[in-house]
Amino acid sequence: MTDSGPDTGARSGMSFDFKPHAYDPVTNPELFEGVLARRIVAFFIDIVIIAVPLVAASAFIFVIGLVTFGLGWLLFWLLSPISVIWALAYYGFTLGGPASATIGMRAMEIEMRTWYGAPAYFVLGAVHAVVFWVTVSVLTPFILLVGFFNARGRLLHDILVGAVLINAQTRAISLRARAAS
Repeated sequence: MTDSGPDTGARSGMSFDFKPHAYDPVTNPELFEGVLARRIVAFFIDIVIIAVPLVAASAFIFVIGLVTFGLGWLLFWLLSPISVIWALAYYGFTLGGPASATIGMRAMEIEMRTWYGAPAYFVLGAVHAVVFWVTVSVLTPFILLVGFFNARGRLLHDILVGAVLINAQTRAISLRARAAS
């Protein structure tokens, strides 16, 4: 059997379709203007949204512990797995929803897309959160520095999972109109 060229996957039954980046910061600068700074604010909004139910659950367990003379405090071990499940569900469902943005990102008019332009989906949102927390745990805030050295403002975890955060369509249109006038 001779090799007539590069393997495009035809022999294996798989197709390799390499897509170019959908968002060019040179031709569409309004998509990336101010995203990095507003993204930090969105993160803190999301952290509050995630923390409020966990604090409420902690208070509930504390009160149950008082009523049961300390026996209910054994439920505190549940907070760790519940917090992980809650955070993954929050990021997965909000980023995988129609807006492709968490509540904090919606407030800051930011949305997540794949590097080739498709909307985010549940698994991408959940994996994005996991990779963020792992990279932040290992590299502390240095993951934020990556955003200053690439034109799209992508952070380390964005690059690793293939995501791009851009201005929401309404904000991009207003920025484009402002630039045109």
